[in-house]
Amino acid sequence: MEMLISIPILILIPMLASFLIMSPMFTNNEISVRRFTKSICSIHLLYSVLLLIMFNPEHPYISKISFFGFDWIESLGVQFIFKLDSISMILTLLTSFIFLLAAISSKIHIRKNPKFYYSMLLLLMSAVLGIFTANDMFVFFMFWELEIVPAYFLIGGNFSLEWTSEAKKSAVKFVLFTFFGSMIMLLGILLLHYYNYFSTQILSASFDSISAGGLPFAIQLFISICFIIGFGVKLPIIPLHSWLPDAHTNAPTPVSMVLSGILLKTGAYGILRFNYQMMHDAFILIAPILVVFALINIIYTAFVAFAQTDIKRIVAYSSISNMGLILLGLCAFNKLGLNASVFHMVAHALITSGLFMICGIIYVRCKTRDINSLGGIATKMPNLFGFATLIILASVGIPLFAPFISEILTIISAMFSEMGMITKAVSILSLPLLVLSSCYMLKFLHCAFMGDQQDKFSKINDISVHEFIVLGAILVWLVVLGIFPSILLGVI
Repeated sequence: MEMLISIPILILIPMLASFLIMSPMFTNNEISVRRFTKSICSIHLLYSVLLLIMFNPEHPYISKISFFGFDWIESLGVQFIFKLDSISMILTLLTSFIFLLAAISSKIHIRKNPKFYYSMLLLLMSAVLGIFTANDMFVFFMFWELEIVPAYFLIGGNFSLEWTSEAKKSAVKFVLFTFFGSMIMLLGILLLHYYNYFSTQILSASFDSISAGGLPFAIQLFISICFIIGFGVKLPIIPLHSWLPDAHTNAPTPVSMVLSGILLKTGAYGILRFNYQMMHDAFILIAPILVVFALINIIYTAFVAFAQTDIKRIVAYSSISNMGLILLGLCAFNKLGLNASVFHMVAHALITSGLFMICGIIYVRCKTRDINSLGGIATKMPNLFGFATLIILASVGIPLFAPFISEILTIISAMFSEMGMITKAVSILSLPLLVLSSCYMLKFLHCAFMGDQQDKFSKINDISVHEFIVLGAILVWLVVLGIFPSILLGVI
């Protein structure tokens, strides 16, 4: 069975499928392209589950690619080396699951250029998997940059009924923000690579070979700040967040599911790998400051979310608020906080994927996302109303759902953190998140579904089978992880 374990295969499956779809020999039939994409995502998910079943946290999977016996850039100590430990194993499995749901949900949303859309979706999947599994700083950066290309086309491309000319502007904004963060991050990587060699005489960019302990603290602090800015754009940390609401709002619904469910997690994962693990001395000094930014993320964007009238923008701003919780858990700098952060990455991915799916279904049926124009559709769409009620209740932290576990663990980890009184104070001040999230999410539920039935919505249909499958799969895992959190916490 161990012969089946290969991290490069995990990354290359969607990439090769993407190239195949783009090739002239592949059919232009939209149904065939979609079914092929769903098959690839399903196979990838099954392969990821197989890796998880065989996974031993004490012995992570490690794979290395050499070129005729030589490393990628041997003169700089750069290697194509990949590693699957507990956290990257969880995020890899989550990536397979969310991309499969996005491929299924594309059936009703994608109406134009299906070959290009599905090829970019699979290429983005491959880039994200490379980020989560790379064990070399430069390989990590290569996949980080590769991710920008398909994300740009998916956000700005004219694929769905939701497309407007604003989508192109949002895509450009996403690229500019991400490229700015990438350049700052690259500066940090180059400095860390140089000073690591200077202090240890080991020419390597592998995460396992990097030791920041021998670096002058001022240099370590500067490098750590570079990483915080680079990853803070993608997380995002306020004030580096302004690309996100526009990108989420103007992208097709399946792309919004991927952006919120997976791409935001790459920022948190980068902070975990680079700042939390390699630059821990500097991170201890920076953490109390980041805690304040985490509080701003949680509280400020919750108020902004409540002021929105576009239901997609409500969900987008709620994502920024929830990413503040993930940052708070990391800044607690203890085992419980790490568990809470990774758990909330999974819980938040499920929640936002479900909420964006609901927003997309409403738009397809009602041709609007304005809560002032909606209302009274619960009687015509009882199944969607049921799913929306349960997922929204889960999002506000009701017990028996996964977000309840991660939110409580995050607050407790911050309360018992040894990072100073600021962290403890922020843990208490972040408690209103439960109330604030209830306000804007219940506003979403009430304005969109309740009230008197409107004549213009008298002929809309309830959700179809494949929409039921997507929302049902999300809800099942929210409940399973809420009742049996040890399924996930045991792996972490």
